[in-house]
Amino acid sequence: MRPLNYSPMNTLLRSLAVALSLLLSAGLARAGDAKAELQELVTKIQTKLKAGKNTEKDLAEHFPEFDKILAAHKGEKTDDVAQVLLMKAMLYIQVLDDEAKGMPLLTQLKKDYPDTKPAQVVDRMLASIEGQKASKEIQRKLAVGAKFPDFEEQDLAGKPLSIARFKGKVVLVDFWATWCGPCIAELPNVKAAYDKHHAKGFEIVGISLDSERAKLDKFIADKHLPWPQYFDGKGWQSKLAGVYGVNSIPATYLLDGEGKIIAKNLRGEALEEAVAKALTKK
Repeated sequence: MRPLNYSPMNTLLRSLAVALSLLLSAGLARAGDAKAELQELVTKIQTKLKAGKNTEKDLAEHFPEFDKILAAHKGEKTDDVAQVLLMKAMLYIQVLDDEAKGMPLLTQLKKDYPDTKPAQVVDRMLASIEGQKASKEIQRKLAVGAKFPDFEEQDLAGKPLSIARFKGKVVLVDFWATWCGPCIAELPNVKAAYDKHHAKGFEIVGISLDSERAKLDKFIADKHLPWPQYFDGKGWQSKLAGVYGVNSIPATYLLDGEGKIIAKNLRGEALEEAVAKALTKK
């Protein structure tokens, strides 16, 4: 479904598409009302985003259009008008990654349109934004050359699972899920690297963000994945996903024999090449 990974940043087009579809399904929009005007504006923005035009300069002409709609419907405390302000905030926060401009708009939405449906979702959005910020800070510390913090858990078979267990081995820590299209697309490369280098000292630790144990077990059996897997059934709220700030998958860390990070998020041939190089240094 997504070309590289599942992450909040890669949901931009889908978020706007969903928002537009909700506008379209909420009833017939009439010329001159806020809903119709927002539909037209969001469609124009979607067209630009699909064409790869996603910078502030690319979208600059559209921000005054949000303000124009709000001014034309000043005094109307409706869901449709509140949605205009919400969509403007989404553009700043999700597309442009500019919280300095987007967050005040959410505050304004809660203040000016407190009884609307968009105002009710703002608190959840703010919590999500804070969670993303915390994840980024954790990921910043997990830089190449840093020691990968260990964990002590159990794998699917109930056996102890930790990085220390593989001391002296080159280890790939792989955050993934059976529902993640890009993860499944990358799996042949991961398995090929394992099959080629396992006997030489290469190990994989899978950390599944699935929520259904039966589905995960069947997938592992069908695909003949021999490496250990961590699973707690909590999806994005997985304990280890939180510990390592993972909010995008596939997310991988390649570790040397001492547990230091050699590389992150390798894909395709780059993974096999990095594993081969790391093994020659053992």
